[in-house]
Amino acid sequence: MGFAARYIELRDFAAKNAQTVENDREKFSAPPSRARGIVSRPGQPIFDDMMANEQMSVSRVADREKLPLLLDKARQFAGHYIDSLEGRPVFPSEKSLRAMHALVEPLPENPSDPFLVLDQLQEIGAPAVVTQTAGRYFGFVNGGILPVGLAARWMADVWDQNTAHYVMSPINSRLEEICERWIVSLLGFSEETAAGFVSGTTIANFSGLCAGRNELLRRRGWDVARKGLYGAPEIRVVASADAHAAVHKSISMLGLGSDNVELVPVDDQGRMRADQMPKLDEAALVVTQAGNVNSGAIDPIGPLCEHAHTSGSWVHVDGAFGLWARVLPSMRKTCEGIEMADSWSLDAHKTLNVPYDSGIILCRHRDALMSAFKASASYFQWSEHRDSMNFRPSMSARARVIELWAVLKTLGRQGVRRLVEQLCENARSFARLLSEQGFQIHNDVVFNQVLTSCDDDALTRATLQNIQRSGECWCGGSTWHGRAVIRISVCDWATTPKQIERSVRAFVKARAIAAH
Repeated sequence: MGFAARYIELRDFAAKNAQTVENDREKFSAPPSRARGIVSRPGQPIFDDMMANEQMSVSRVADREKLPLLLDKARQFAGHYIDSLEGRPVFPSEKSLRAMHALVEPLPENPSDPFLVLDQLQEIGAPAVVTQTAGRYFGFVNGGILPVGLAARWMADVWDQNTAHYVMSPINSRLEEICERWIVSLLGFSEETAAGFVSGTTIANFSGLCAGRNELLRRRGWDVARKGLYGAPEIRVVASADAHAAVHKSISMLGLGSDNVELVPVDDQGRMRADQMPKLDEAALVVTQAGNVNSGAIDPIGPLCEHAHTSGSWVHVDGAFGLWARVLPSMRKTCEGIEMADSWSLDAHKTLNVPYDSGIILCRHRDALMSAFKASASYFQWSEHRDSMNFRPSMSARARVIELWAVLKTLGRQGVRRLVEQLCENARSFARLLSEQGFQIHNDVVFNQVLTSCDDDALTRATLQNIQRSGECWCGGSTWHGRAVIRISVCDWATTPKQIERSVRAFVKARAIAAH
């Protein structure tokens, strides 16, 4: 059974058991009007005592006894959204976007009715969201959200854990240890590999390159944490000419200067050419790519690692979505040698369909990663357990590993593999159907990315604009070898063959409108 079919089965099961939800509401003894989701108005009994005094205290507005009713209202709104997914436009209408102006107001002087706040958020906010979890959103590389991940995220939000130290959240610490071990095993990396759980690949790239920069300087007798970069030995950065903007942003934040990057030419699929690598040395940070953001192609990372390590260079892999190709037997040859790199960045909120935000930094040298982010203060409380702040730039952070653990536990090794296979199969199907309708396909569809166009750039851009306005599906644009292209990223478990066919029809209609 496919992921989408399984979701429909679960949704239908929930509908048949809707009476359970009604019984839960009755436990809270809410007035009938609120139990049915009707807006509560000031002056009703539940708010009489709250509204009597204009200077209400926060404790009275945030009355814990009303929390179940607030959560129940939020659950009703969430249910309405999920039930409407199939019929919703993928991108908001102009009317919905204009309605957001109603939110623009001075900060209220006095507290507001929290039920009315949720009502306003539902009335104005829900129509203005991008429907990227319904299977027809193919923009950027935005993943969907598996049901168990969403449910675990709700639990994590109620728990509201800060995760700097073990004593702040023992459950987070333990789940990070488990997910570190599971992910390292899934990707076939060394058991000594360390993992840090961050917001996304931008920070993961920053973390891996920071660890690499510091380690290369340490080997040359320079402690950058104490001395800084003033007077430090030179660090070189060698990267693909098609490196992602997040890589250049990280290099800039690290003080290495994006203008100083030595760019390596790429082939027609955007893969770094190993035969065009400059001479490397112990000062070089080499940044490779598993998943070109346009084509999905993967650099020849194995040979690049062999070349770099003979000269003492550090190799980092920007693997935001493509590193998950390591789980596929069909991609084994393409991914051969990736395990030899020194650090890797990847997102769970892309290919793995974990809720946003969920990024991961992996580092083969545990001490190098921990050294990059060490900090101390008299009030810190270390333990013999994992203190999560040692593996990431931030101290405070939400317990995002909870939903990651839930997804990995639910899918298992075979489920992860099947999810990734499904994304790749859908991308190939999308490309084939578009080709049959006369669209040009510009890349080898090796993973989940498709680049397509019409006969000329003007028609391609007009077609893309019509697609985005249609509400049927959503894709972004890009430039590929000097041509305007429509960029399709298949990254949602909920995408079905029927939705791909529906989207292709939207492409054909958009092109026909643009041609006239």
